[in-house]
Order: sequence, then C-alpha cells, then structure tokens
Amino acid sequence: MGKHLIDLNSDLGESFGAWKMGMDSDVMKSVCSANVACGFHAGDALVMVETVKAAKQNGVAVGAHPGHPDLQGFGRRTMACTPDEVYAYTLYQIGALQAVCAAQGVRMEHVKAHGALYNQAAKDLAMAKAIAQATKDAGGDLILLGLANSLFEQAAAEVGVPYAAEAFADRGYMNDGSLVPRSKPGAFIHDLAEAGRRMVRLVKEGVVESAEGKEIHLKVHSICMHGDNPAAVEMARSIRKTLEENGVMIATMREVLKG
Repeated sequence: MGKHLIDLNSDLGESFGAWKMGMDSDVMKSVCSANVACGFHAGDALVMVETVKAAKQNGVAVGAHPGHPDLQGFGRRTMACTPDEVYAYTLYQIGALQAVCAAQGVRMEHVKAHGALYNQAAKDLAMAKAIAQATKDAGGDLILLGLANSLFEQAAAEVGVPYAAEAFADRGYMNDGSLVPRSKPGAFIHDLAEAGRRMVRLVKEGVVESAEGKEIHLKVHSICMHGDNPAAVEMARSIRKTLEENGVMIATMREVLKG
C-alpha cells in the first residue's frame, strides 16, 4: 500500500487592533499551512505582516483566508452577496495578502474561504465558482482549499484551478458530509483520543463517522486544526502526534496533491 500524506492547516492572523484572537505561535508548531485572515472578517494590515513573518520563520506555508465584510460578526453571519461581489471581495483580499507575502519573500500557496462565505459556497455553485475564479485570476497557481464532498470541487474543476479537499479534526459531520451547525449537539469533538482516531481512519481509509453514526466517504488532502484556545492547541498537537505514530506523513498541500 502507498504512503499516506496529509497537510495540516489552521486559520491564523485573526487578531484585530487591540483585540487578540487565537494562539498562533503555539498552533504554528503543529501545522504546515496557515490560512491568514485578510481584514474583512478579522485581522488587519499589521497582523497580516506579523503572521506572514511568523509563518516564514516556522516554515509554514501561507494561504489567504477571505471572508465576508463582517468584522462584528467574525464573518460567521450569512450575507446575501452576489457572485460578482464574492469574486471582488475574494480577489481584493487575496491581493492584499499577496503584497505582504511578496514583501517577505514568501510564495502564497492557497486560498480558503472563511466562515459563512465558506459554508454558503459549499452549497452554492455560483458562489463557489466566484471564489475559484478569483483564486485563478490572482495568479501564482494558487490552490483552492474547500470542504470535501462539496461544490467547491466542481467549481474548481469548471474554472480550472488546483483543488485540495479539507476535513475538520474537531468538528462533527452530518450524514450529507456537511458540518454539524455550531449551535447543535455533536458540532464539536472534544476528546483528544477520539479526534486522533477519527483523523487516522479518515486519512488511511477515507472514512469518517457522522454525528448520526453513518460512515461517510471523504477524500481529503488537508485537515483543519483550530487553535483559538489552549484546548484546541493541545488537540492540534495531539492529532499530529497520533497521525505520525500511525505512519501518516505530514506534508504541504502541494506535496499531498502531487502524491
């Protein structure tokens, strides 16, 4: 049997002004890809620069994490944006982070939408294609990172942009492969051992169990590891250790796609 490769990513750079969010320096030790907020849902210009510098120092790949223009709601509120608006907002945010990356001599690797924008586009092909098109038009052969078994994959194929499918280490799944809403029971996995076992099985067998007990088949290239509290940082560290102990190699998204 061939080797098992997986990328580990985390949403970082989400502090804003005097408001501190996340434990970036800790979680960077456990991941190899950083999705950096670009100022719309979180983050600001100074935080973007500091986060890219830290990623470079830690050997972590950098991607843009565009969201809805919704600082107050942290980008988690559904907005009725047109596909043209989604395209423009996404391109704008990618461009801002590209400039920061260029200044630091870092190559931007990928784009992953945030929050409500991510969840809406996963079920709305026009929105997913708008994000994919912005990713392609920004240049640099950027990879679109999206929810496994969602419309992101079709959008990437139709637009012609590299695509990586993502799973979530600490989130529960519905029977259709979507994430359990944060407001419902089963939305989060808190047990370190259980989360580790789930991710090992997902990488090796392509299977994860839904909150209702159904086996869901997912092909994933990257696992999202949250790090916005001490428990999440410990989970990220534990899951990486469990994956490595079970023969899974941690690699960048581009390396995983190459196989």
